[in-house]
Amino acid sequence: MTGVRVNQSSATAGTIGTSPYERLAALGIKLPASPPPIANFVTHVQEGNMLYLSGQGPREADGFMHAGKVGAEVGIEAAYTHARLTGINLLSVMHEALGDLGRVKRVVKLLGMVNAVPHFVDHPSVINGCSDLLIDVFGEEIGQHARSAVGFGSLPGNITVEIEAIVSLRD
Repeated sequence: MTGVRVNQSSATAGTIGTSPYERLAALGIKLPASPPPIANFVTHVQEGNMLYLSGQGPREADGFMHAGKVGAEVGIEAAYTHARLTGINLLSVMHEALGDLGRVKRVVKLLGMVNAVPHFVDHPSVINGCSDLLIDVFGEEIGQHARSAVGFGSLPGNITVEIEAIVSLRD
């Protein structure tokens, strides 16, 4: 499974040069309201031309959070989908912070955390759910990013994944 896109999309293949919103529409994605923080922090901080996004989890628009241990009760394909959903939530925060996803100059870095059993070793394939989405929405030049994908013994609320992002902004 390593390096394989579980839900590979060709929806953006014919939309090179279009806006992130047109690409989202082509993918059938409507951005929900950004999820509120679960503790004493803010969802984002803008410093100069950099936007730092706090970790988001796999929260559905109705508030349901996907939980469980990847490699035990949650399979890799479901976890990939949870990372994709987390990417949608990151996009929602970006949209609310910036007013326009077109202001994103580059997705610089992701930190992907997987709530996994100790013997699970395919964290990168899980976090690809978010990475693949960001490339589909922004294209290779803007969406391709540096990344860490690591396993954790637990995450808040036993969620399956948490991902944070750093993006640079157009002047």
